[in-house]
Amino acid sequence: MSQIVSVRGYTPEIPADCFVADNARIIGDVIMGPECSVWYNAVIRGDVNSIRIGNKVNIQDGAVIHCTYEKASTTIGDHVSIGHQAMVHGCHIKSNVLVGMGAIIMDHAVVEEHVLIAAGAVVLENSVLESGWIYGGVPAKKLKKLDQENMNFHIVRTANNYVKYAGWFKEEEK
Repeated sequence: MSQIVSVRGYTPEIPADCFVADNARIIGDVIMGPECSVWYNAVIRGDVNSIRIGNKVNIQDGAVIHCTYEKASTTIGDHVSIGHQAMVHGCHIKSNVLVGMGAIIMDHAVVEEHVLIAAGAVVLENSVLESGWIYGGVPAKKLKKLDQENMNFHIVRTANNYVKYAGWFKEEEK
């Protein structure tokens, strides 16, 4: 059974069509949109501030979504993929974004729509990642323009595939 935990009077709001792995943890002031998936060992910790997650978002294995007390909430738009073991902390990620495996996004960073963040990248506090680019490195910098092929293959395909993968697990639960 997944661990959905209330704290400070807040209980996570998770639509019935979402998939939450049995060892994922969703805590406190968290509101998720439909068709989301939270995978094995992922943690979404809204204990110290709010976390808002849009539609068709996948939070992959071992990822951590958190925020900063009285300083920085976390907002994630629609059609966003958060890669395995990524850290998303007190930032705003707009729609149609892929956060690569092991990437870190710090407080008050803003990731505009249509951005791909490479695996292992570190997005520093207060950074703004401009729409239409691939970012990578430590600290994250523009690497190249995000063309339609990469947009469709990496961002759109990944978000859609995770809805499909979640469906496999929901079928097994019946």
